Amino acid sequence: MKKLLSGAVILCVLGLAGAAAQAKTSVEVSFAFTRQSGSGSNQFAVWIEDSGGRYIKTLFATRFTARGGWQKRQQSIPLWVRQSGLSGMGQKEIDAFTGATPSAGNQVFIWDGTDAKGNEVPAGDYRVYVEATLRGEDRVVYSAAVRLNTAPGEAGVSTQYFGTETAERAMIAEPRVRVIPR
Repeated sequence: MKKLLSGAVILCVLGLAGAAAQAKTSVEVSFAFTRQSGSGSNQFAVWIEDSGGRYIKTLFATRFTARGGWQKRQQSIPLWVRQSGLSGMGQKEIDAFTGATPSAGNQVFIWDGTDAKGNEVPAGDYRVYVEATLRGEDRVVYSAAVRLNTAPGEAGVSTQYFGTETAERAMIAEPRVRVIPR
């Protein structure tokens, strides 16, 4: 009887541990944003792709670019424009993730594990992107691999600059990506 009870306790503990490992999680993306003066800057987008590079969802994109600015200024967050399929989106779909260029300060965006249509995506590996047009053709892309619905934790963020080294590189600083409990 003691062995049977011990076995049942062990199975319950293992079951709870497995359930905790499969707990629903979200992804938090944050960074310090410093507005730049002049035109040709302050444009950015935050989005999610699956591990195969397929677009999942945009968390935020600056209104100028999303509402047609990408056609006037093709160097405005071009990776996001291409990956998101922006040219094929309707106005209602675009309005769901756009906003005015924010004031300076800490920016925080949360991905709740859903795709652009609001459907929950399966647990697994995804990639978070933040792309910013710093000035003209100068831009930066931050990216981080995350695993959805696993233990919470911080993801390493990689940085890739395009163009010249300009003072505007301080526009987006201290990017951070964390898997957090939902």
